[in-house]
Amino acid sequence: MSLHLPTLCLATAALVLLGCGAQESSSHVEAPSTAVGVDTASIVATARTLLDREPQTVTAFRAERSAGGPHDYYSEGRYWWPNPDDPDGPYIRKDGQSFTGLFLDHRNALADLSATMSALTVAYLHTGEASFAEAAKRHARAWFVDTATVMHPRLTYAQAIKGITTGRGIGIIDTKSLIYVASSIDLLAAAGVFGNEELATIRQWFGDYGEWLTSSSNGQDERDNGNNHSTWWGAQLAAYARVAERRDLLDTARLQYRRSLALQMDSLGVFPDEVSRTRPFHYMEYNLDGFATLAHLASAPQADLWSHASDAGTLRKSIDWYLSYHDRLAQWPYPAELEPEPHYEPADYLYLTALHYDDAAYAKTYRQLAAAQPPADEAELAVLTWPQPNPTAL
Repeated sequence: MSLHLPTLCLATAALVLLGCGAQESSSHVEAPSTAVGVDTASIVATARTLLDREPQTVTAFRAERSAGGPHDYYSEGRYWWPNPDDPDGPYIRKDGQSFTGLFLDHRNALADLSATMSALTVAYLHTGEASFAEAAKRHARAWFVDTATVMHPRLTYAQAIKGITTGRGIGIIDTKSLIYVASSIDLLAAAGVFGNEELATIRQWFGDYGEWLTSSSNGQDERDNGNNHSTWWGAQLAAYARVAERRDLLDTARLQYRRSLALQMDSLGVFPDEVSRTRPFHYMEYNLDGFATLAHLASAPQADLWSHASDAGTLRKSIDWYLSYHDRLAQWPYPAELEPEPHYEPADYLYLTALHYDDAAYAKTYRQLAAAQPPADEAELAVLTWPQPNPTAL
């Protein structure tokens, strides 16, 4: 079963931005004003429950329908179902409706890794207790170093479809949660937690995965998909390039941001491919999350993606258009059968935008949304937004 970190009290990240005084606690590394404010006691308590958690990589869950081996990640297309008119034949697509018989073990294992590494990393940075760092290293070694349990740095067999394909580029979005693992490793490496040899092996793993993303047919298909998949491809590449210390891969991620914004956003700030889906409100937000994450990870003084404008404008234009319906949801122009009551969530794009622009209006909206529905992934947001090491080196 996938691990879900307990929801923390209130979006204290927004409280920091608004100067409302986040909860204080003793810290090994003091979080600067631009970092995420968290309920330290709650997140450390959660991390303590994870200290004895044994790593489970893809090798712990054999996927019988996979065309790959035990070290290969495998998943199945979410929206593909058995054909009632041909039960043994190829699956058929039902957009927005997840098939209840999916193989989920590898996807859940990645989600668990992300939640666990994020919590342990934040706890270590706040307390300096070596037990948190040792536990985090144990998981990193299992996934990226130990030859008995390592996951191959490729997604050749992701989102397979029975009777149609053994894997496809669109499945690369499954490793989106590795963005937060990469951020955790970056922070732990900067703190001197890893030995030189194991850190070199981890850096090589992420470099190899970045190479696969840019050179394989599946990776190139995802890069050129043209919607949120292309955006998240870039965000992933940026995160992995930082761990691998690969300027070439990071430059490719920056190019992907500019290219994707030009291709995807129209003159109003709308992503037409997203609003044509069965859940247009959700997919607009999902794509904004991807763009904001990519901008956050790949921007540098010499490459400020937040200020980059395509012919249609900057990312902020799309964010403002999307938020313009906050007080008038009844006027949302893209109703859908699978999304009868669209609603805003305290999503990453909103916090990252408030953080970058230091804009109290964005922070206020984030706080209001979080008060009604506190975010469940604050540890992941914390490792993402904690100032990353060597911000100008790449």
